[in-house]
Parts: sequence; C-alpha cells; structure tokens
Amino acid sequence: MKAWSLKGKKALITGGSKGIGLAIAEEFIHLGAEVILVARNERDLSGTVQMLQQRGFKVEGVAGDISDSSFRTNLVNEIKQKFDKLDILVNNVGTNVRKKLIEYTEEEYRKIFETNLFSMTEMARLCYPLLKKSGSASMINIASVAGSIDIKSGPPYGMTKAAIIQLTKHLAVEWAIDNIRINTVSPWYIDTPLAQPVLSNPEKLKKIIERTPMQRVGQPEEIASLVAFLAMDKASYITGQNINVDGGMMSSGL
Repeated sequence: MKAWSLKGKKALITGGSKGIGLAIAEEFIHLGAEVILVARNERDLSGTVQMLQQRGFKVEGVAGDISDSSFRTNLVNEIKQKFDKLDILVNNVGTNVRKKLIEYTEEEYRKIFETNLFSMTEMARLCYPLLKKSGSASMINIASVAGSIDIKSGPPYGMTKAAIIQLTKHLAVEWAIDNIRINTVSPWYIDTPLAQPVLSNPEKLKKIIERTPMQRVGQPEEIASLVAFLAMDKASYITGQNINVDGGMMSSGL
C-alpha cells in the first residue's frame, strides 16, 4: 500500500528560498524527501538552507539565475553528481512587472518570458533523463489563475502562465510512457513577497477579498500541501491537470 510519504525521494525546487518555494521545501522535508533548492539570491538561499540543516533536514542549495542558460546546464550537471536520479522537479521560479502592454519595454517582457516560461521549459528538457531514471517521477509546474483569466497582472505574466498550463498538458502525454507525471498548480493571490506590491495596497486587497468566496488570501502552506500530494506515489494516476488553488474565485460568478 502506497504511503503518505516522500521518504527516499530526491527533489529539486526552483525559487526555493522564500514564499511558495520555501513552503514546498519544508513540506517535502517533513515528508522525508531529500531536497536541493535553487534561488537567485545567494544570501537568502544560504540563510534558508542553514536554518533547515540546523533542524536536521537533508537539504542543499545552489545559488544562481535560472533564466541563464549556462547556469541551468551547470545546475543539472551538479545534480547528476549528487543524485543518480530525480524523483521530483518543482518549477516554481517566477517574476513579474505589472503594467499595461504598451508601457513595457521589450527587455522587460522578454525577461518575464525568460524567467517564467523558457527557463521552465529548459529545466524540463535538461532534467528529463534524470526523471526517466526514477521510474515514478513527478514534475509540478507552478502557474497562476492569470493563465486562465485576466487578473490585471500584466499581459506577459498571464501569457507565460497560460503557456505553462499547455506545456504541462503536452508533456503529460509525451512522457507518460516513461512514468513521468506532470501537473500544474495555479494559485490565486497568496501571501508571498511577489504578491506584496498588490496585497499591501488596501484598495486592491479589498477587491481581491471581495472576489474570493473564502474572503481571504491564501497562504504558501496551502499551495505546498497540494504540491506534496502531487509529488507522492499516492497521486500515481493524476497527470496533465491544472489545479486552481483560489479560495473558490474561479467558480464565483456574482
């Protein structure tokens, strides 16, 4: 009988030093996984890894910009040295600049695409051989409800998240033969550093709460629990899905 556990699983989490990524890391570790965290800010990452290691957990960190192709290649090569396989890949890294389309510079929206979409696609491609070796791997992509509807987050952000949802569906079919499951988790507003520019605005926060049947924003731990389930062998028949974690927002009409 399959256990509610990640014991013995080897996991890579991008954007893992804070917010949703950190919550996922903590959930995985408590369930027995061995985790490698990736984050751009070396100081934040070092502090996070040290904090977790002091609590006796198996966790390492690799600092670098996941949108940089040379770093991605070096990262995967390093993982190959540490792990003989990869059971779980969580593509969580993301960024945003909130503007109207005509206000973006080309550099700004290209950076959003590089970070949110192209890096995720390349991480999937580069990690594929390691995931295949697992025999029961799971890749979880963190998208957003902005990939399905307009939430005034800026066109490039919504475009990248919509593409992630489609990438998930395609790879779930393409890689099913290799026993690699791929799913997407799409949060609504979650209390994270990335969302603070919006949540710290009382008028915008009021609109978000009014739009959410559960009358609150979500917490990172509420995303992490779903990601952990999708990573488990307990979820072995779930693939190609996009699951909204939104307090009922997407189901609400008037």
